[in-house]
Amino acid sequence: MSLYLPELIHPVHRFAHRTIDFSREVAVMAIINRTPDSFYDAGATFALDAAVNAALHAVEDGAAWLDIGGVPFAPGPELPWQEEAERVVPVIRAIRRQTDAVISADTFQPRVAAAAIDAGADVINDTTGISHPEVARVVADAGVHLVITHSLARPRTVYPRPAYTDVVADVAAFLQEKVELARGLGIDDSKLIIDPGHDLNKNTMHTLEITRRLDEIAALGYPVLAAVSNKDFIGETLDRPKAGRLSGSLAAATMCLMNGARILRMHQVAESVETAHLFEAVAGWRAPAYLRHNMGDANEPAHAARG
Repeated sequence: MSLYLPELIHPVHRFAHRTIDFSREVAVMAIINRTPDSFYDAGATFALDAAVNAALHAVEDGAAWLDIGGVPFAPGPELPWQEEAERVVPVIRAIRRQTDAVISADTFQPRVAAAAIDAGADVINDTTGISHPEVARVVADAGVHLVITHSLARPRTVYPRPAYTDVVADVAAFLQEKVELARGLGIDDSKLIIDPGHDLNKNTMHTLEITRRLDEIAALGYPVLAAVSNKDFIGETLDRPKAGRLSGSLAAATMCLMNGARILRMHQVAESVETAHLFEAVAGWRAPAYLRHNMGDANEPAHAARG
C-alpha cells in the first residue's frame, strides 16, 4: 500500500488559536468523555476535575485537538440539552484558559453547540450527520468548524442490520450531500471536516472496507477524521476486549493515514502521537528526532536505552 496524499480544497485550516496545514500535518484528537457510561472508560472522566486533568494531560502527550463529549453515540434515553451543556461547557471553559489546542464539542444539539462555542469551542463534532440542520446554522453564524459524520440512525436510536449497496460509495455520497447542505446553510468549505463513521451503523465488514478504501472518502477534498480507537471492528477482527485493542487501533490508524486521513480520534494519546509522527516522517513532512545510525565511520551502538 502506497501513501495517498489527497488534494484538499483547503489544506490550511485556521482555528481560533491554532493553524493546521493538513497537507503536511496529522492532528491527534484526544477523547474526553464527561459521561457516566462512555464507550471506553466507563465514566472515568465524568467528574469535572478528572475531565479537565485528562484534557491537559493529553495536551502534554502531544494532542493537538481535544474532543469533549457529554452524551455517548450509543442508543439510550435522550438527555435534556441543559444537562448535556452542564457537562461539556465547564470543561471547555476550563481548558480554553490553559491551552491553544483545538477544542471540539461532540454534540448534535443546536443549543449545546451554541453554549460550547460561547465557552471557547473551535469545532462542533456532529456524529449524527447534521440530524438537526440548526446545528449548521449555529456553526455558520459563529464562523467555527463542523465535522460531518456518516451515520444512518436517528440520534441515540438502534439501527438494526445496516445494509449498503457499496458501503464506501454510499458513505461518500452521504457525506457529499451533507457537505452541500452545510454549504447551503452558510458554512465555508474551509470550515468543513468529514468522518466516514467507523462502526457507526456499520458492521465489522463494512468498517474494514471503509478502512481499506478510505482514499475514496479522502478524494472528496476535505480533511478526513478517522475515529478508530478501540472500536468493535478491532475487537471482532482480533478477538480482543476493549482493554486489549491498542495495537489494533494503531494499526487501523496507520492504514487510515496511508489512505488520506489527517485527523485521528484516539483514546491513548501518547502512542497515537508517536504513530502520527512516524507517518509524517515517512511522508517527508517531519525530520527524525536525531540521526546517528550509520551516519559515522562506525555504527555506534549508542542510545540502546531508547531501543
